[in-house]
Amino acid sequence: MALRTGSVLLKTQNFYKFTSVVGVRWFAEKASKSVAPSDPETTGDHLIYTQEHFALRESLRKIIDQEINPYVDQWEAEGKFPAHKIFKILGTAGFLGVNKPVEYGGLGLDYTYNVAVAEELGNIRCGGIPMAIGVQSDMATPALARFGSHELKEEFLLPSIMGDKVACLGVSEVGAGSDVSSIKTKAVRKGDEYVINGGKMWTTTGTQADWMCLLANTSDGPPHRNKSLICLPMNLPGVHIARKIDKLGMRSSDTAEVFFDDVRVPCKNVIGQEGMGFTYQMIQFQEERLWAAASVLTTMDNIIQETVQYTRQRKIFKLPVLYHQAVHFRLAELQTEVELLRSLIYRATALYIKGNDVTKLASMAKLKAGRLARELSDSCLQYWGGMGFTSDVLVSRVYRDFRLLSIGGGADEVMLSIICKYMDTLPKN
Repeated sequence: MALRTGSVLLKTQNFYKFTSVVGVRWFAEKASKSVAPSDPETTGDHLIYTQEHFALRESLRKIIDQEINPYVDQWEAEGKFPAHKIFKILGTAGFLGVNKPVEYGGLGLDYTYNVAVAEELGNIRCGGIPMAIGVQSDMATPALARFGSHELKEEFLLPSIMGDKVACLGVSEVGAGSDVSSIKTKAVRKGDEYVINGGKMWTTTGTQADWMCLLANTSDGPPHRNKSLICLPMNLPGVHIARKIDKLGMRSSDTAEVFFDDVRVPCKNVIGQEGMGFTYQMIQFQEERLWAAASVLTTMDNIIQETVQYTRQRKIFKLPVLYHQAVHFRLAELQTEVELLRSLIYRATALYIKGNDVTKLASMAKLKAGRLARELSDSCLQYWGGMGFTSDVLVSRVYRDFRLLSIGGGADEVMLSIICKYMDTLPKN
């Protein structure tokens, strides 16, 4: 059991918890010994991170190294990771509610700490598990934390932050992915209940989830004013997991198609005001897209470094592959692009925690992250030769997994439309 007071985190087990601010600084000091002293990541010159951020990352890295990475290959082969087990470990350590209210089990920190966690999750040796963690912490629960009633937060938010319940997000449908306004699922009020019919597609962790943050039409009004977010327990009569979807990548994260057949949910399960679901969903997209972009930074760094190591050993025409100018120049270009993306994310995050609307910058970061992840994994895979076309190396897994980033959470084309809207270049209807 963890006790939280502000940013102070207490726990009875070894390194998974911060016992005091001094303890946080101790973790950061210990972490700094493994890198060059001139690295701005450890000298206090970071744009948005303090030593407490690095201490948080160091603690998370220990969990990744001990509880997750040793089993990733097994979970990839099985097509599912044990969400309840892993989320309980992460929840007990405070990583599922970094910026959530303290009274509901969160740490009460600002969003820069979420970005730091997202970066560190990139050290997991696959894309599926970080994505599922992000759904739990930054996609299915933000609206509930901001707008939900005390009763709903006690029933759904607190156990989700503590890792006792697995959450999923029910927005996308077969005919409504990036176009959220076109969803067809209906929740019709009958007395003090909603009767829900319809279905959701591509639901991350859907086969294991205990509850869904469901977006449904609750009236026949305009598309942007007729939707509500509803906390829906997945064990209710009429909730059917139609199938576990077989995917190109993200294989360790189970993805479900879900149908609702006269599912009855109390009206009190609506998050915030009825009819405001679309607005709530749009508000949280800023955080969701910043998180998605940040979550691939460390993985891209790792892919470049592993490619450097491999091409230094692998020879072609009696020379290491790395020694060919086309190769080391290309890797330099890719590392430059990663750093440019990182700077954009940090700038957007710094503005966001000051209360600014960063929809345009978050959309730019999401767009660039999706495209760069594809470009980088493809370029690096090429230098691995035949080995890159096997499932034995991380670069091939990333090549498959990161293709989703340009689709999920808003496709590239949607990001471009948002950017054009803010540039006032989008044609008027």
